[in-house]
Amino acid sequence: MINNRSLLIVGGLAVAAWLASSSLFVVDETERAVKLRFGEVVEENIEPGLHFKVPITHTVRKFDTRLLTLDTDTSRYLTEEQKAVIVDSYVQWEVVDPTLYYEATAGDETMAVRLIQPRVDESLRNAFGRLELQQIIAENRDELMTGPRKDLDSLMRDELGVAIRDIRIKRIDLPEDVSAAVFERMRSEREREAREWRAQGKEEAERIQANADRRRQVLLAQARERSETLRGEGDAEAAQIYSSAYEQDAEFFSFWRSLNAYRKSFADSDNLLVLEPDSEFFRYLNNAMPASEDAE
Repeated sequence: MINNRSLLIVGGLAVAAWLASSSLFVVDETERAVKLRFGEVVEENIEPGLHFKVPITHTVRKFDTRLLTLDTDTSRYLTEEQKAVIVDSYVQWEVVDPTLYYEATAGDETMAVRLIQPRVDESLRNAFGRLELQQIIAENRDELMTGPRKDLDSLMRDELGVAIRDIRIKRIDLPEDVSAAVFERMRSEREREAREWRAQGKEEAERIQANADRRRQVLLAQARERSETLRGEGDAEAAQIYSSAYEQDAEFFSFWRSLNAYRKSFADSDNLLVLEPDSEFFRYLNNAMPASEDAE
């Protein structure tokens, strides 16, 4: 009896353990799950935590909802002017609708990658086909991928239940023939810009030089005008002084001017004057001679 009772207890515990393990399941924080009943989804988007299911009848499929990276194959695309570019890119995606994701891919990540990659290739092909080569080279690559990412994200949410978080360009290469043409075009463009800058610089230099010349002429004219004014004022003041001095003693002033004339005329011993003895030039000398004789 004791052995039978022990066996029943052990059997009961085993059944209870089996029922517990079959009825309870845990969804991790990095996962989402769906509950199936004979393959049909009966509970969607199960949140992280401890949950219950009916053994045998229910099965649970869990999906990793962390950000996943798809490294796409290097592809060759044509630009708007039909020039080829070789693009190496990658895509970051995550599961946002577990039910739709399960229905579209049976929960197989490899299947999801096979479905996403052609859509990415098509989206990039359309995006590069609307751009010229110069735009692809010059524009910011993150901005270049904004439009394709939004379009692809909307499409993949509806088709696969996944969100496209980012499309990044790792590398853009040009075929050898295209590279030579691009470099030549860039060189020509830089030379054109250099010519424009030189022309603008020359024009600006000529404008500055002309402005400086005009300013110089104005300053010189103002200076000449000022000097002539000062000279005229000086001459007028000198004439006034001479006139005042002359009016005070006209005879002495005349005598003083004659002495200055004698001094300048006879400053050099080689000077020779041919004049009449009674010339006005010798008026004061002639007047002084009788006084000298009387004195003797």
